[in-house]
Amino acid sequence: MSENTENVKCLIIGSGPAGYTAAIYASRADLKPVMYEGLQPGGQLITTTEVDNFPGYPEGVTGPDMMSDLKKQAERFGTEVRFGLATSVDLSKRPFKVEVDDGKTIMAETLIIATGATARYLGLESEERFMGAGVSACATCDGFFYKGKDVVVVGGGDTAAEEATYLANLCNKVHLIHRRDELRASKAMQQKVFNTPNLEVHWDSHVKEIVGTEEGFNKAVTGVIITNKFTGEETKLDVDGYFSAIGHKPNSELFTGQLDMNEVGYLNTKANSTATNVEGVFACGDIQDPTFRQAVTAAGSGCMAAIEAERFLGEQ
Repeated sequence: MSENTENVKCLIIGSGPAGYTAAIYASRADLKPVMYEGLQPGGQLITTTEVDNFPGYPEGVTGPDMMSDLKKQAERFGTEVRFGLATSVDLSKRPFKVEVDDGKTIMAETLIIATGATARYLGLESEERFMGAGVSACATCDGFFYKGKDVVVVGGGDTAAEEATYLANLCNKVHLIHRRDELRASKAMQQKVFNTPNLEVHWDSHVKEIVGTEEGFNKAVTGVIITNKFTGEETKLDVDGYFSAIGHKPNSELFTGQLDMNEVGYLNTKANSTATNVEGVFACGDIQDPTFRQAVTAAGSGCMAAIEAERFLGEQ
């Protein structure tokens, strides 16, 4: 065996709540897991300032601090956490062959995929500048911070309609910005939008820029400038929050043609399981969950994946 080839019982690709929880359970089961964290160690929560809805943190916690805690816990039980990116996989036979960007080839008896999904944004420089300081892609996660305030939601599908109506229960006013003259959301969701008195739809409009204050480390969104695509008229909306609701992109390109996935790219797993269509390969977290996308549900599925990997190995 080449010195750049390594045999492992359990390889975890990706971090975040799903990957780190899988690592905690796998290491406690003596699977001696090796984890490659990916391009964004800790996943989407690294860009989140306050997390108030994860059990066990009564005073709340920042996303980076929570991910640091989970990583330390995984390492405490013996997980080998490495910074690196899987660049190719061969799942045609066990052990599975995974090439990593550090030049290593990993031969894995079981594989746990926790590569997550990436929220889609418009690509504005100001979105990036105010990320975690008024810019979000998760109303369920961050809506509480805007109680009684005014916010903008961008999008026109079911996700946007759902996020906007959810926020309307918390916020003073919700502005839904849509680039077309009708919503793409289902008729039932459209009715909810139109029947919500503090929700205003701005048709045929797009976001030009997010504006705010940037004093030292204290960044905050104070407004969103929108443009009507027909008249060119600009309007500044005085808001405290901006929610992108134009969908998520599952990070599953690596597994195209090898694992079953839906039309968007989320990995398909068996009912009440994290098992994929390839025996010994398990998927957890947002990579297989287009519905909830919460840290706590991702962590739960990470636990499931590790337990299923342990049972799979025990049956071999």
